[in-house]
Amino acid sequence: MSFSDLNTLYRQVIMDHYKNPKNNGTFENDALTVDMNNPTCGDRIQLQLQLVDGVVQDAKFTGEGCSISMASCSMMTEAVKGQKLEDALNMSKAFSNMMLGEEVDTDEMGDAAALQGVSQFPARIKCATLPWKAMEKGVKE
Repeated sequence: MSFSDLNTLYRQVIMDHYKNPKNNGTFENDALTVDMNNPTCGDRIQLQLQLVDGVVQDAKFTGEGCSISMASCSMMTEAVKGQKLEDALNMSKAFSNMMLGEEVDTDEMGDAAALQGVSQFPARIKCATLPWKAMEKGVKE
């Protein structure tokens, strides 16, 4: 597969998550809830995680923003479901490193690996990392 074909595939994956987000909504029962925004782009999200015995049992989000932030929310919630909290946080760190242009193992990230090209656009990195930073903030609090 050529670089151009791979780029097109990644764009399609991002747009699919943007137009058909996974895990969009809220939980009716107790969940760890974090509100975050990116004033630069106008992105606003609310991330909810259901944690049971140190495992992310489920994750949902609501919000509005650019295609990159909303796709990243969808991808991140898919990637962390069923993960031990420690593994989800390690994945978040790897995602942040990927956004800085570092070489990382993307095997566990699922579709979130499609956002790798965002690292070439510094103004959009905050859009992509918003849900990951929300997860880190929620867990720390």
